[in-house]
Amino acid sequence: MANIGYIGLGVMGGQMANRFLEKGHTVTGYNRTRSKAQWLIDKGMKWADSPRAVAESTDVTISMLRDPEALSQTANGPNGIVEGLGPGKVWVDMSTVSPALSRTLAGRVRERGADMVDAPVSGSVITVQQGKLSVMVGGRPETFERVKPLLLDLGPKVTHVGENGLALVMKIATNLSLPVQILAFTEGLLLAEKSGIPRETAVDVLLHTVAASPMLQYRGPFVLNMPDEAWFNVNMMQKDMLLALELGRQVDVPLPTTTVANEFLTAARAMGLAEQDFAIIFKVLERMSGVSK
Repeated sequence: MANIGYIGLGVMGGQMANRFLEKGHTVTGYNRTRSKAQWLIDKGMKWADSPRAVAESTDVTISMLRDPEALSQTANGPNGIVEGLGPGKVWVDMSTVSPALSRTLAGRVRERGADMVDAPVSGSVITVQQGKLSVMVGGRPETFERVKPLLLDLGPKVTHVGENGLALVMKIATNLSLPVQILAFTEGLLLAEKSGIPRETAVDVLLHTVAASPMLQYRGPFVLNMPDEAWFNVNMMQKDMLLALELGRQVDVPLPTTTVANEFLTAARAMGLAEQDFAIIFKVLERMSGVSK
């Protein structure tokens, strides 16, 4: 059993910390809003008053922050993660940010005698709860081997993809397809509905065809009933799409479907839907199609 720190106890991070608790690890947590972590404290998680305190009191610090700004603020400064690290400690960052930022932080961590890997995940709240996340890891092979047993508690697929930053590249390459798939699903659904097929029937059929990816199988039903709390909201999804578009420019890869899907996310924000799960882009195309629900 390991002595783990977890920073960033939102929808996904909280579920991962809970998973580690259920596996018997000692978990010390920090979240900007303590009330959101109270359910974990009630289940036995220790509380620390700063990111630095988490890193100082644990062997492996794991973080999942919402964007580059949040990660930078949590990592830096006198109460940041980096100040709490020292020889023998490891920082596993699961945030989806630019590879360049992650590499910069890894360099600072190594100056303190510790090490860092980027380890973004592919999955959702349901896959965390089921222990079926896929984890990508970028960093030194020996550090990967050290943290791999912990990451296997989150899911059966933990893959070392290369040096620091490359796991983030892989995550960005994965995530860009999510709104693209939702958009294509929406197009097919509305085509069927406006031709006379009930929406519920069309959803059922589409989710039992070869086109139904695992992501669509658990998110497709959102077009019938959106969750009260977004699993991954429009703003978060667009952050990942913009990271993909920037990376595409850097390495000269055109991303036409990513570009189009990103514009639907912009439209969703313009309609006041930014805090909804990104599957709400269905609503954008629905309105464009003249369907009133």
